[in-house]
Amino acid sequence: MKSIAELQALATQVRRDILRMVYHAKSGHPGGSLGCTDFLVTLYTNIMKADPQHFTEKGEGEDIFFLSNGHISPVWYSVLARTGFFPISELTTFRQVGSRLQGHPTNHYHLPGIRIASGSLGQGLSVAVGAALAKKMNDDKQLVYVLTGDGELDEGQNWEAILFASANKVDNLITVVDYNKKQIDGSTDDVCSLGDLRAKFEAFGWDVVEMNGNDIVDVMDKMDVAKSKLHRQKPVVVLMHTEMSMGVDFMMGTHKWHGVAPNEEQIKVALAQLPETIGDY
Repeated sequence: MKSIAELQALATQVRRDILRMVYHAKSGHPGGSLGCTDFLVTLYTNIMKADPQHFTEKGEGEDIFFLSNGHISPVWYSVLARTGFFPISELTTFRQVGSRLQGHPTNHYHLPGIRIASGSLGQGLSVAVGAALAKKMNDDKQLVYVLTGDGELDEGQNWEAILFASANKVDNLITVVDYNKKQIDGSTDDVCSLGDLRAKFEAFGWDVVEMNGNDIVDVMDKMDVAKSKLHRQKPVVVLMHTEMSMGVDFMMGTHKWHGVAPNEEQIKVALAQLPETIGDY
């Protein structure tokens, strides 16, 4: 377990990683990556039970995580590297031809930590439900976590999975929705309003928890609440309120940094707001 100060320092370093990776690749998705940093740092260090030194595809006897909104791969790669799944130096290969760190995660390179290809939005929750059912069938007491985007919920396959999970009492699954209310074409309200998302999940038979995904203390507290609701014949969803591009003032408050790389001047300004804490790759 890391202290709050250690988690905050790691989150700052991960944000530096994200910006530098996307800048050097001249492409990528910094907005959602920066917004989800505090959550993924906390998940992998203080919440999820997984052994980075003995990663297996099946994940038997350990908690497993799926990233459904695979375009935010920069934050996932950074967190995986900084928690010991693969060398931090490999972050320099992001989006290069032949790299294990492709723009959307892929599993055919067998990068530790990655179990499915993701980024074709709407599919990750279905996979997570299947993995959770497999754990129940195998009497595996560990948990399944999945992160989706709120814009991703425009995809109908999610709602089939949400209905299926409830109908089959998949109660060893925690779904986290990055609820930043922005997607590539604008706000979620303007593109395709989600309405009352909490009421929708409750109507589908899920237990709902809400948390501030950019407050590490709240992440730890509310994820504990979510875990306390498991094994009661209901799946659990956490509506995680975040700010897209959190940590860089000129990127926040807009959807425009969903999938745009900073230029040379912008990267200098952004990194100046995020002092190096642990060491750049």
